[in-house]
Amino acid sequence: MICRICENNAEQFAEAKILFKHTIKYYKCANCGFVQTEDPYWLDEAYSEAINYSDIGLLKRNAMLVSPTRNVLRFFFGGDSEYIDYGAGYGVFVRMMRDAGYRFFWSDKYCDNLFAKGFAAGEKRYTLLTAYEVFEHLPEPAEELKEMLKYSDNILFSTELVPSGYPKPGEWWYYATDHGQHVSLYSKKSLQVLAEKYGLNFYSNGKNIHLFTGKKINGLLFKLLTFPYLDKLFSVFTGKKSLLDSDYQKVLESLKSK
Repeated sequence: MICRICENNAEQFAEAKILFKHTIKYYKCANCGFVQTEDPYWLDEAYSEAINYSDIGLLKRNAMLVSPTRNVLRFFFGGDSEYIDYGAGYGVFVRMMRDAGYRFFWSDKYCDNLFAKGFAAGEKRYTLLTAYEVFEHLPEPAEELKEMLKYSDNILFSTELVPSGYPKPGEWWYYATDHGQHVSLYSKKSLQVLAEKYGLNFYSNGKNIHLFTGKKINGLLFKLLTFPYLDKLFSVFTGKKSLLDSDYQKVLESLKSK
């Protein structure tokens, strides 16, 4: 198997049963540490629902991502521009960020926009793109990153880094074998290699939130702004007037014009 990040050889690493019925193989790259599944033939079945049935923590995770995102935008990207949420699902995060005063727009190829109606993204450039809980779903990460870069040179994203020791399925929850949608699992080095493919700088909090960017920023500050629980300490500096009232008026105007 060829590594989908660095194109070196990836050796079989583990097997697991996904969707409670398909036994599949996982491969680990000796060069960059990326872990990938075999060719994911089961994805149509895994995505019979755009949001998997067992994902009962979706709302909590979206809420937890608001503070670190606000921090990164205000400290490194001004906080007053337009942003796109890529793979935005039902639009929960877009609505939360707009409620917090940040001009976010929704984009998703596969999911209905339920909570950010009227705020779909256009085919244009944005100051920053968020891709939360997207990268682990990508069968071809390098190709999908190329698509993201059409919208912005700054990609703020989440994915859990593979722990040291490389636990196997059954030893680490993030394999998510119940729904079979996690087909790409990243080491820090594999993300560094992916950034270098496109001439980008890479920053990480060492756990779950990462940034690809053409800018050079303070890596330690990025880690402090995005690390779980520490991110809340900076909320006093990143508060803005909510867009809820003005968005409501915009929605009303669109309804009147129909």
